Order: sequence, then structure tokens, then C-alpha cells
Amino acid sequence: MGRVDGKVAFITGAARGQGRSHALRLADEGADIIAVDFCGAVKTTDYPMGQQADLQETAELVRSRGRRAVVARADVRVQAELDEAVAVGLEAFGRIDIAVANAGIVSWGAAHEITEEQWDEVIDINLSGVWKTLKAVIPTMLAQRAGSIVIINSGAGLMGPNNLAHYAAAKHGLVGLMRTISNEVSPHGVRVNSVHPSQVDTPMIMHDSLFKLFRPDLESPGREDIVETSTRLHTIPIPWVDPVDVSNAVLFLASDEARYITGAQLAVDAGGSTKTSY
Repeated sequence: MGRVDGKVAFITGAARGQGRSHALRLADEGADIIAVDFCGAVKTTDYPMGQQADLQETAELVRSRGRRAVVARADVRVQAELDEAVAVGLEAFGRIDIAVANAGIVSWGAAHEITEEQWDEVIDINLSGVWKTLKAVIPTMLAQRAGSIVIINSGAGLMGPNNLAHYAAAKHGLVGLMRTISNEVSPHGVRVNSVHPSQVDTPMIMHDSLFKLFRPDLESPGREDIVETSTRLHTIPIPWVDPVDVSNAVLFLASDEARYITGAQLAVDAGGSTKTSY
């Protein structure tokens, strides 16, 4: 018997990367999956986003594990699209037991150089989009008097990293959102927690602009060129965590093993948020 056997998980940003990893880890432990993604471009990012074919592949991978899956395209900036995605999931499965608010973007720049468009898109997707996701799923969970919500936050929600003022502002905002909603819904059987990973080995991180940010001394740096710099960010000597490391934390918080845990921040960051020197 799996740790979330028979439960249904609603996951945003599920087309690839962390979102796909969360879907597959939960499916491995018995959950059916409502896989949600925007499947489109975002103006201020300079890395490719997940597409419809990626989302369908996530669903097929879930089904290959013997679990059911439905997909829905939704922009987390648009409440009506999220509400429709929830409706699709409820029509297919009749309930939502787990919600993983995973969708997010990143861009880079010193605080005084970030454009208004960069700021607005990061706040709209990474902060307001999580609120709208929770707004969409909470009524069902309250009616069930049961549910586990996991917000994918970041080490940037615990610290103030350079060149990420807009991202850190959104992620710090999520801490307050998580705590407040936990206070509101946990008396009714719904738990809310957040996971705070360090850099995760996904397309959101592994691209040229981050490589150049970490190694401005090189003309065309690549993945291997940032290993040493990235490792210095952690107390455990690794350059980044794997998606499954985050998914294992999601699984724990979604499962009954965490039945009395709510309002918590779980760091999966190789000690990065507690490191005092670099």
C-alpha cells in the first residue's frame, strides 16, 4: 500500500521539471494526478517553458505507473482557468486530497535594474498565482474536511539572495500566505506547509543566463563551470539538489505521516539557508 494510496493530487507547473517529479513521486505512492500547466511563453523569462506535449507526457508517465491522470491547461494568473482545472479534476475523480502549488518562474537582475514587467510577472505568477491556486482548491478541501496543501517555495523565501529581489519578495510573501491560510483552514482538517529547496536541477535553472550570472568571468560558461560556485552556497558539498529530493518532501507533507504538521517551512537546501559564510 502506498503512502498516498487512493488520494488525488492537483499539481500546477506539472509539464516538466519539479512539477513532473512531484506528479510521478505521488503516483508511485498511489495517487491519481490532475496535471496542470500554462503550456505557453512568459515574456520576461529567457528559458523555454513547458508545452502541451510535455504535459501530456507527464500524464502518460503517471498512467504507466498504474495511476489515473487528467490534464488541464491553466494560467495561474487567471482565476477562471484554475477554477476550470479544478472542475475538470473533480469531474474525473470526485475529490482533491493534495494540492501542490508548484508553478513559478525566475528572472535575474539587481533590484534597481529589474524592469517593471519582470517584477509584475514574477509577483503575478509566483505569489498571486499561488494564492489563486489555493483559492481554487480550498473550497473542495473544506467540504471534505480533509486535505494537504504544499507550496513550493525556495531558499529565497528564507534569505535575501542577490539579483532576485522580485523573486525573493514573492517567496517571502508566500511564507505569510502559507501561515495565514494554515491558521484559517487547519481547524477544518486542511493542512498547509511549504517546501524551500535550493537550486534544483531543472530547465528553470540550467540555462545560459544563470551560467553567465554565476560565471561572468567566462565568455560562454556551461553547467560544469558553475559546479564550484554552486557548491559554495551549501554546507553539504553538492552544487544542487535533484527534483526527487524536493518531491520526497512533498510526499511526506502530503501523507498521513505529517498529519499533525501545518504552518511549517521545510528546507531541502543542503544547508544553504543556514550557511553563514561563503
